[in-house]
Amino acid sequence: MPKFSANLSMLFNEVDFMQRFRCAKQQGFTAIEHMFPYDYSLPALRDALEEHQLTQVLQNLPAGEWEAGERGIACLAGRESEFRDGVGLAIEYARALGCGQINCLIGNPDNSIAQHKTDEIVVANLRYAAKELAKENIRLLVEPINKYDMPAFYLQTTAQALELISWVDSPNLFIQYDIYHMQRMEGELTQTMEQLLKKISHIQVADNPGRHEPGTGEINYDYIFSALDRMGYSGWVGCEYKPASTTVAGMSWIKKYQN
Repeated sequence: MPKFSANLSMLFNEVDFMQRFRCAKQQGFTAIEHMFPYDYSLPALRDALEEHQLTQVLQNLPAGEWEAGERGIACLAGRESEFRDGVGLAIEYARALGCGQINCLIGNPDNSIAQHKTDEIVVANLRYAAKELAKENIRLLVEPINKYDMPAFYLQTTAQALELISWVDSPNLFIQYDIYHMQRMEGELTQTMEQLLKKISHIQVADNPGRHEPGTGEINYDYIFSALDRMGYSGWVGCEYKPASTTVAGMSWIKKYQN
């Protein structure tokens, strides 16, 4: 069965962020991920990982003014210096926390800029990030996100992700494949994952509709997890969903896979 990591940005929101490490351990997780560690001190994060014997497997690059609606800055003209500073900060955190993967949320393009100019900005930024992360043996990931939740997001399909990877032309650029987002955009989940297995470095799960726990919607996760085993997928599967009630109350789905 797959190796599961708890996404602490989505799960255990009943308690403060720094308490979620303990909650994840209590629910049988050995790994965690979260979106943005940058509001928390490195010593505190490192101590939480060590205390609860957890591995951090993923974080995001800084993504601009999140509360103001920004969803990444890799596609924005005039923000290149800020993007590069964010790469440096992300590396600092990832190095200290032993995190081997960083996801780049590319963001919502400025529609006043021509598409080809936006593409050039994205490619240049990703080439820089991929090169800098490679020096630290950290993988750079990009994630397609469905157009219903984020209508303006730059990257929405696996085909677009593959095209972008070909433009960047770096061996250190991979796909973060979120099953919830790709069910809404494409379907053909297991076929797509098998075809792209060499380029998929991380998988995330939630059901549809609602983005709740696996087993609450239309996606057959028993089949998907068996298929991932058959394919030989060896990466982590991040639990990035919105609990339908409390996090712990909705954890029954995972128990049969953790044993």
